[in-house]
Amino acid sequence: MIYTSLFEKENVSKLCYGTLSLSILQNFDTLENKVNLLNYAYEKGINFLDTAELYDNYNILKEFIKDKDRDKLTLATKSYAYDKKTAEYSVNKALKELNTDYLDVFMLHEQENGNNFLGHYEAVERFMKYKEQGIIKHFGISTHRVQAVRDSIRFKEIEFVFPLFNMKGIGIQDGTIEDMIHAVKNAKENNKFIMAMKIYGGGHLINRPKEAFEFVQNIREVDSIAVGMSTTEEIDANICYLENNELNVNIKNKIRNQKRTLVVEEWCIGCGKCAKKCRQNALHIIDGKCVVDMNKCVLCSYCAGECTDFYIKIV
Repeated sequence: MIYTSLFEKENVSKLCYGTLSLSILQNFDTLENKVNLLNYAYEKGINFLDTAELYDNYNILKEFIKDKDRDKLTLATKSYAYDKKTAEYSVNKALKELNTDYLDVFMLHEQENGNNFLGHYEAVERFMKYKEQGIIKHFGISTHRVQAVRDSIRFKEIEFVFPLFNMKGIGIQDGTIEDMIHAVKNAKENNKFIMAMKIYGGGHLINRPKEAFEFVQNIREVDSIAVGMSTTEEIDANICYLENNELNVNIKNKIRNQKRTLVVEEWCIGCGKCAKKCRQNALHIIDGKCVVDMNKCVLCSYCAGECTDFYIKIV
């Protein structure tokens, strides 16, 4: 396993386990099986895990970490807290439901730009108090927007930047992947820790996994790569890509034959752009939301490019 340094913390795995793939939003497997996956990843050297209040999966991580040396794990979470009260709620909820005394990284979720960040500044001030107490070790933002990465350099509070980053720029809401690369390089020059998200474009680049992974791996300013994984084969494959090893043909075939589906997030606004793009007539707007007919969907991903809010994913 390749490791990186999260500021003063050494030996943090460069491959971070994105646990949205284990949340009830995407995965209906048993708690036991989900914990077994995390244990498998840990045995392979992955000790960095990302979650969020929104994912509603702290119970899985609590079960996973209960028999581990906490100091050898790095846990990142995030919320939409906007004032002192919501900041306290989010931190206390995470501490209690994870059964941990501290959080390695706490982020504001899906920030849009500097003005958006300032709108949450009462929460930021409370997070800084937690940081002074050692309850939060590092603070940052997650984002799907180039501008938020650009604006991160204006704020000394932001140490950790978690942008959407993939070779096609799928899901970037206000620019291209070239714009995002430039913003990331600038943020890195200003001493921000950079972790890339959605490197497979929400599943839309899954047919080109090695190429997609290597694209991000070759951007030297990226310190860590978060990937959602829901099978042992996916864990093995991503470790192979990270370490530049040849993927076992049996693993490759299992991943290729894994049944996938198109998921539209419940907060879809029903703009209809995806339905107009779909050549298979598999997408329809019903009661103000996009609905997928999987009997017609061929998982071509053309719809993803039309969804500027990244509500469409392949899982």
